Amino acid sequence: MPSLSRQFAQWIADLKYEDLPPAVVDRAKGVTLQALISVLLGSRSKAGQQAVQLVVDDELGVTNGATLLVDGRKVTKGGAGFANSEMAFSGGKWDTYRMLTHPGTAIIPAALVGAETSGADGRAYLTAVAAAYEVMERLASEFIPTVMARGFHAGPVFSIFGSGIAAAKLMGCNAEQMNSVIALCASLASSNLEANRSGGRALREGAAVRNALLAVALAQRGHPGGETVLEGEAGFYHAYTGNNHGALTYSFSGATRADLSRLAAGLGSDWMFLETLYRIHCTAGYNIAHIEVGAQIMRENQLRYADVERAEAVVNWLETQYPSPAFPVRREDLNDKAGGTAYHLAYGIATGGFPLLNGWEKDMPREADPPEVLDLMKRITILPSHTMGLFAPRITIFTRDGRSYTKQATGREYVFDYGELGRRRHPVAPGLPIPAAQFDELIAACGALDREARADRLIGLTVKPR
Repeated sequence: MPSLSRQFAQWIADLKYEDLPPAVVDRAKGVTLQALISVLLGSRSKAGQQAVQLVVDDELGVTNGATLLVDGRKVTKGGAGFANSEMAFSGGKWDTYRMLTHPGTAIIPAALVGAETSGADGRAYLTAVAAAYEVMERLASEFIPTVMARGFHAGPVFSIFGSGIAAAKLMGCNAEQMNSVIALCASLASSNLEANRSGGRALREGAAVRNALLAVALAQRGHPGGETVLEGEAGFYHAYTGNNHGALTYSFSGATRADLSRLAAGLGSDWMFLETLYRIHCTAGYNIAHIEVGAQIMRENQLRYADVERAEAVVNWLETQYPSPAFPVRREDLNDKAGGTAYHLAYGIATGGFPLLNGWEKDMPREADPPEVLDLMKRITILPSHTMGLFAPRITIFTRDGRSYTKQATGREYVFDYGELGRRRHPVAPGLPIPAAQFDELIAACGALDREARADRLIGLTVKPR
């Protein structure tokens, strides 16, 4: 049996646009738009601007580099990947795979560097993005909570693979080089949870993108990465999960073991990529279904805020101990403060939604919280469960007349097609640094990527007018 990296590398190298199901093409367009909107918003944050200034100070004027989104200037490929990823992260409008991984903040910046460098068309771009998401998410799948329990942040640890794959596919790496890219990414992967716990700011996906582009450059120049770097006795899974046998410390489903030998099974037919959801609100992914389902219960039963006595939500227990039960920095089941799960459920019940332009970073704009939300969140109970599905709370609203109304979330409330994503995203236009007409053009271009002669046209559509 070929090594895991070899199985993935061969599939990636062989994958063609014609192999992609329509739903996969649609999702690749959607995650691109999602990431670019986050970049546009994040370009206005202090953290995003610091990242741009860092690389501009060191790298401006290169002749063979890549373009900074929104800014428009050219720096090194690694510098552009880093800064563009930092802006995407700062914008807070991420996509989410299961919990604690946000592939688009890393894969899309790397894919755009690869597309600009190679002059790839839209179909090549979509193929690379689909391959990158699929392999990254398979590598992460069951292992995210266990990696977090060892003090690593699963987001950058796994997103380096997606970044490297996207860039390498667009830059024309063959199966041998792709195998080395994956193996080298295992050596360059890193993160740590203690920074946030001790008053610092974690180094996240931006560093992963920069390291991924280094892995691609090394592989293109013949640097061998090794064979069993993922599953070997001293390999990636041993280092980041504590063993190479698939034993799990925690899991979303309660399983205690995952089968490493099955990670590459069904490639091209079973698309894990389609689990990726759009986190259109700037909040933890596990909160978004509370907003949506709370609002749905109110609408479907023609309830008013004045009718509501209290509410409760039964949730997957891992959603109550962020980022990991091993190192919790907040307990959602014990928290009735603004920003928590009860707060977001109260928003959905009291207002029917959540402000789309409320920012993630502290220096980003936010609407004032309605008094109804701040009042109701103190009458909401969050109940941890070991059997509830991920992002699929069971919400019950109790009314003052003694009745109750319950709805079970599916976990797929924020999985929708490109047309619906564009519709839901359009209201962010007033908060972007580009004119509304340019934003409309960006939405249209992402939706027509399979007809674009050059995928890097998207880069120019993010650059704000001088």
